[in-house]
Amino acid sequence: MSSGEAKTGFRGSFEWFVHSEVAGGFLLLACTVVALVWANSQWAGTYADVLHTYLGVSWGDASFKLSLHHWINDGLMVVFFFVVGLEIKRELVVGELSSFDKAALPVAAAVGGMVVPALLFTAVNLGGEGARGWGIPMATDIAFSLGVLAMFGTRAPLGLKVFLTALAIADDLGAVAVIAIFYTERIEFAALAIAAVLLVGLFVAIRAGVRRRGILYLLIIGVWLAVFSSGVHATVAGILVAMVIPVRPRVDPHRFIDETEQRLERIKSMELSEVSLLSDREQLDIIDSIHTRAGEALPTGLVLEHFLHPVQVWLILPLFALANAGVAIGGDLTAILASPLALGIFLGLVVGKPLGILLLSWVAVKSGRGALPGGMTWGQVFGAGCLAGIGFTMSLFITGLAFHDEILQSAAKVGILAASLASGVTGYVVLLRSLPRQVDRMIDP
Repeated sequence: MSSGEAKTGFRGSFEWFVHSEVAGGFLLLACTVVALVWANSQWAGTYADVLHTYLGVSWGDASFKLSLHHWINDGLMVVFFFVVGLEIKRELVVGELSSFDKAALPVAAAVGGMVVPALLFTAVNLGGEGARGWGIPMATDIAFSLGVLAMFGTRAPLGLKVFLTALAIADDLGAVAVIAIFYTERIEFAALAIAAVLLVGLFVAIRAGVRRRGILYLLIIGVWLAVFSSGVHATVAGILVAMVIPVRPRVDPHRFIDETEQRLERIKSMELSEVSLLSDREQLDIIDSIHTRAGEALPTGLVLEHFLHPVQVWLILPLFALANAGVAIGGDLTAILASPLALGIFLGLVVGKPLGILLLSWVAVKSGRGALPGGMTWGQVFGAGCLAGIGFTMSLFITGLAFHDEILQSAAKVGILAASLASGVTGYVVLLRSLPRQVDRMIDP
């Protein structure tokens, strides 16, 4: 988010969200290129050494240490999933997924965009060593997909942007469920019980208006450690914590306005000057109370989302790309792409995504359960489906959960990178032909 956008506060949240994702997508792309070049250069050894550097704390004979790679994937990515959770909850409560009528089309599209790619992948890899990677082609990278769409500027109707964003968020919800249910190798129920107790404690503390941040931070860290110890991937803790964060203001807006007007009228009746706040305690108390109530009038979830989204876009995701996109491309690249694992991922993302999204969207509309947003055509739905085939971030993340063998990981990453590139190019070409030309938009009444 640029400084100019930051100054707009909470106005135009959707536009702010889209622009921040788009800008961050370019940095994400740059970090991906750096990782690929680094991993295939004469300094490839240092790339692996840096990622396997262990960091942590020790006390006596005990210690808690993780490699830098794990700190990024199991630590920083918790913040990423926390922001994703806030976005999902916001959409479920007040956004494009808040009612059946609104959610029908993007949810149907997301389901099609997850099921069809998984089926195509399974058809290619059934019974093979890569069969466990069926969840990889189900993902959509919202930053890259919106980044390509943004290249069309005002030619892209708002309805198309909203559709792709809602689709990607619903897709994220499905991906989180897949990670939690199907990519958990073992479960320690005692640790999960502790996580549940701490989560309830966090919920109660937030609802009770506890202002001591230290207590809230300790509860959040406790949830993360408990989930980490349970065998469920630690990033699920981010989603769970996001679900207890309120997305509605703690103060009724009308009450806030009435109280603020009363306080302003009171302070207007006093003798004011540039230094009066320093000498008049009552004036200071009035200003302080307005400031406090203004903070309570802002939805906590939205405040956290605006605060953490730039951190996610400009720090966490670029670091994730640096740590995970650096695949050493040795041997015959064509042979790697022709392997069942890479081929299944490629077909799932490039063919399965747009096919599934178009098919289920058509079913939703023809059944009367959903309707295309104003200004959208079926060609644009297909183009959005192609852009949704840019799996990248979540696909790379699931790859690390699905496979521990480096050869399988490398083949999967090659498939993801090739498919994401092909999907981006295909989506751009399709939308180039299906979106109205700028001159046509200019002469519309």
